[in-house]
Amino acid sequence: MTQRRVAMLGGTFDPVHLGHLRSAVELRELLSLDRVHMVAAGVPPLRGEPRVTPEERLELLRLGIGDTPGLVADPRELRRDGPSFSADTLASLRQEYGAEARLVMALGHDAFLRLADWHSPSRLFELAHLVVIDRPDFKAPLPAALVELIRGREVDGVETLFEAPSGGLLRVALPTRMAISATDVRHRLASGATVRYLLPESVEERIYERKLYLVQ
Repeated sequence: MTQRRVAMLGGTFDPVHLGHLRSAVELRELLSLDRVHMVAAGVPPLRGEPRVTPEERLELLRLGIGDTPGLVADPRELRRDGPSFSADTLASLRQEYGAEARLVMALGHDAFLRLADWHSPSRLFELAHLVVIDRPDFKAPLPAALVELIRGREVDGVETLFEAPSGGLLRVALPTRMAISATDVRHRLASGATVRYLLPESVEERIYERKLYLVQ
């Protein structure tokens, strides 16, 4: 029996842009995933920046995804009280899909470098595999605590990773690297500069319709 392959791709999506969405599509293709849960974080870590409500970010995410096969705008962190720890979100997904499902948490290289400082980082591997979207321009050595955390976990291919439900680490390079920053998008919106071709048209239209992000 072939087990389901499911990924969690978290973010503030403030707002969702084409880089987020293209990465999700390419992850799904590369890992042959059944579903990618794009999980909107409840509280953005940014300060001093223009913000919209979590509900509005989720609505923009849903608009951006549209009818894209296999992508889901997941509200579970917005519905949970208290801090939104990734381990708790993975535990919820694990309960939903069962003990044998192949569950993945995908994260970017910058987040990966800080992984040892996360809440219960070892629990992440108990619940899921980690797939790191590599930065080809990054050559510096990994922090010592991170090296210890991932010791013996790294594999060199997708099928090897999915021999077990969880516990592995795979680094991948996605074919399309869209250097789009949500921070830059917000600054462009606030300054009146165009964001055409940075956002899905439906997201751009809703932002202007609701006058989101348009005030410094």
